[in-house]
Amino acid sequence: MIASITIFLIVYFFIATEKIEKSVAAIIGACVAIAMGLISFEHAWQAVDWNVIFLLMGMMTCVGILAQTGFFEFVAVWLAKKAKGNAALIMILLLGVTMLFSALLDNVTTVVLLAPVTILIAQVLELDALPFIILEAVASNIGGTATLIGDPPNIIIGSQGHLSFNAFLIHLTPEILVNALIFCGTVLFIFRKSLRVPDSVRMRVIHSYPALAIRDRKNMIRALIIFALIFAGFFLHHTLHLEPGVIALGGMALMLLICHAESEEMLKAVEWDALLFFIGLFMIIGAMEHNHVIEFAAGKLTAFCGDRQLFACLVILWGSAIFSAILDNIPFVMAMMPLVMKMVQEQGADIHSPHPYYWALALGACLGGN
Repeated sequence: MIASITIFLIVYFFIATEKIEKSVAAIIGACVAIAMGLISFEHAWQAVDWNVIFLLMGMMTCVGILAQTGFFEFVAVWLAKKAKGNAALIMILLLGVTMLFSALLDNVTTVVLLAPVTILIAQVLELDALPFIILEAVASNIGGTATLIGDPPNIIIGSQGHLSFNAFLIHLTPEILVNALIFCGTVLFIFRKSLRVPDSVRMRVIHSYPALAIRDRKNMIRALIIFALIFAGFFLHHTLHLEPGVIALGGMALMLLICHAESEEMLKAVEWDALLFFIGLFMIIGAMEHNHVIEFAAGKLTAFCGDRQLFACLVILWGSAIFSAILDNIPFVMAMMPLVMKMVQEQGADIHSPHPYYWALALGACLGGN
C-alpha cells in the first residue's frame, strides 16, 4: 500500500512542479509500479479506461479538421459584426460562444482556437485584449463543466461512472448557467470603463466581411454535418449501446474520409503526450486500487462524513475545488473517482447511477481548475 502511494505522490510532485514532462512522469511511474510487482501488466492494461482515450483522440482529430476550414475565425468576426462594434455586447456574445464551443468540444481547444481571433477583434476595436481573454479563459471552464465531453475530468467521471451525456446536461447545466450570469455581470462591471469604442472604429467593424475568414467552405459544411451526427450519437449512446469513445472514433474516421483530410497531417492535431499521460495515470491508480489504497481512503472519508450526504457533497465539492486550483485537476479526479465510487457503494447506491457525489466532484474539479 505504502509503495503505490509513494509512486503516486512522486509522480504528482513532478506533474505539479513541471520538472519532468507530465506524460513522461506518468509512464515512468506506471513502469515502476509494474516492475515492483504492485500490479501485473495485464491488470495495468485493464486499468486503462480506453473509452476516455478513444474519446479524446477522436474529438481532437475532428476539431483539428474543422479548425483548418476557418470556421472558428468566421464565428468570431461574425459576432463582432452582429454586435455592431459594441464591446460589452461582444463580450456577452463571446461568453455564450466560448461556453457553447467548450461544452461541445473541450475547453483547452476552444481557447487555443478563439484566443488569437479574440485578440484580433480587440485590436480592431482599439481596446485592451485582457478583459476579453480573461472572460474567454474562465467561460471555457464554465461551459466545459456542463457536458460529458467538455472537460477531461468530466470524461473520466462519465466513463468510469457510466453516466450518460444527457445526465451531465440535466444535472449540471442549471448550476453552470447561474455561474455564467454572475461571472458575466462581474466582468462587465469591473471592466466597464475600458469597453468604450469610438464610432469610427465601430463603423469599420460593421462593414467587415466575416465570410472572408472561411478557407474551405465545402469541408466546413461537411465537418459540421459530421459533428452534428457525433453529438446525436452522444445523446443516444445508451439507446445505441455504444460508448462515446467509439462514436468519436467513428466520427473521426468519417471526417477523414469525407473531408479528404490527410490522415498523417490530421493526426498531428492529437495531443499524444496527453494520451500517454492519461494511460500512465490510469495504470498508477490501478496499482493503488489493486493494493486497497482506494478502499482504505474511501472508508476513512465515509466514516468522517457519516450519513450526512449534503455534508459529504460539500466536502467533495470544496475539496476538489481547492486541490484543482492548486494542482492539476486531471490526476486529482483520476485518484478521487474510484474513491467517490466506493463512497457511493458504501451508501448502498448503484455506482452507475447519477449520484450527487459525482456532480460535486465534477463541479469542484472543473470550476476549481480556473
